[in-house]
Amino acid sequence: MAFMAKLIAIVEDDPDQRANYADAIVSKGHEVSAYATRQEALEGFDARMPDLAVLDIILGEEVDAGFELCRDLLGRDPNLPVIFLTERINEIDKISGLRLGAWDYLPKPISLDYLAERISSLLRINEVRTNTNTQSGNAKHVGDLTLDQDALLVSWRGERIDLSATEFRMLAKLVRAPGHAVSYETLMNATMQSLVTNNTINTHMRNIRKKFEKVDADFACIKSEYGFGYRWAA
Repeated sequence: MAFMAKLIAIVEDDPDQRANYADAIVSKGHEVSAYATRQEALEGFDARMPDLAVLDIILGEEVDAGFELCRDLLGRDPNLPVIFLTERINEIDKISGLRLGAWDYLPKPISLDYLAERISSLLRINEVRTNTNTQSGNAKHVGDLTLDQDALLVSWRGERIDLSATEFRMLAKLVRAPGHAVSYETLMNATMQSLVTNNTINTHMRNIRKKFEKVDADFACIKSEYGFGYRWAA
């Protein structure tokens, strides 16, 4: 299959970081639209919607600008892959709590190679999701739960549940050995992020539970193991 260049939007108020991100993404063969402010970005999105957006949360004096942009983008295209960039670990809890539909978050500072790889990965996942309404051959079944590793899709009793990439990796780690407790450390590794705290894991788990409870009010498979981690109880 021929490589198709995608348009990646970068919204970052630091000019050096913005230029570095753009160079890293262009080097992978994609187009970039880079913006310094929320207003510039909105005007750019009116002209042409991106295939993926990388949003810094704080833009100038606007401390929640990235969140506002995410809401706007997902209002236009609910399936658009969105990555949040954040400098403060407590913002990650806020991201999870808002449940905005972002696919992933990356703490700053970030390796340019890693950013480019995450973008490529999410574009591949989105392509799989877009091109098929059925499960790929890489689906795993655990009782009423189905995990599609290729499309990062989860379903519970036949109902699709949209998890972020981070949430999906954590859930996959949790259900690998149903009934067995999984430590905070193992779950931290699953996030593929640095500077993750127990509280961050707890926030993610609350968020995952809420998404399951939305389709099944009696869902109770994610059990807390006080001081240690979590367990998937069939």
